[in-house]
Amino acid sequence: MDIGIVGCGAIANMIVSKFISDDDGIKIKYFFDTDMERAENLAVLADGVAVLKLEDMLPHVDLVLEAASPNALKSIALGILGSGTDLMAMSVGALMDADFRHDVYNTAKEHDANVYAPTGAIVGIDGIKAAAMGEIYEARLTTRKSPKSLGRDVEKEEILFEGKASEAVKEFPVNINVAATLSIACHMDIDVKIIVDPKVDRNQHEVYVRGEFGEFKTCSMNLPSKANPKTSQMAAYSAIRLLESFGDNFHIGT
Repeated sequence: MDIGIVGCGAIANMIVSKFISDDDGIKIKYFFDTDMERAENLAVLADGVAVLKLEDMLPHVDLVLEAASPNALKSIALGILGSGTDLMAMSVGALMDADFRHDVYNTAKEHDANVYAPTGAIVGIDGIKAAAMGEIYEARLTTRKSPKSLGRDVEKEEILFEGKASEAVKEFPVNINVAATLSIACHMDIDVKIIVDPKVDRNQHEVYVRGEFGEFKTCSMNLPSKANPKTSQMAAYSAIRLLESFGDNFHIGT
């Protein structure tokens, strides 16, 4: 499988570093970024090609991995899918826009393309998808991050946001993709609380779901990426694992 990457930051670098050493059929060959230098640096690392325009890679790849931003995803998704190319979206928060999500779904269906969204920095998505086969009564996410991760300068714990996921992704577009992932999996606009806490050095996500199936709670405490404290290591790992799964003959989970 030949892959192109849009957005050549911390996540892209982690993904490329994994696949340049593995002989697993995944070839990351094309790179695009609004900062051409970043694209060129990553292309050198992967022995690939930096392109001046996204459209230049589409005839040569099976899948485009977006690791840029919600706004970037909104601007490129329909063109990628319209070419019949599969898309992996890291900026899942953009899909909380119902009209955009509808357009993505219809374009993918019309052009026989697939859209993939890695689970990101949280656990339990398989369970939530199974639970959503029945009615879910309540779903909430409490995220606790350091001031550095949230780009804030505070000396004590502070609640930055409390409300619905659809609003959280607007106020924190690069910090709270997990809220969108949970909402889409639950088929509802979940409740979200975001806390900045100087006492923590990990990105913490507590999930609570209650429905016809019963209830469950999960808690993940992820180390932030050394290259970008706003991103958890787990977010990149989830994308890597999803890419690897395309070559699997044995599957566990949904």
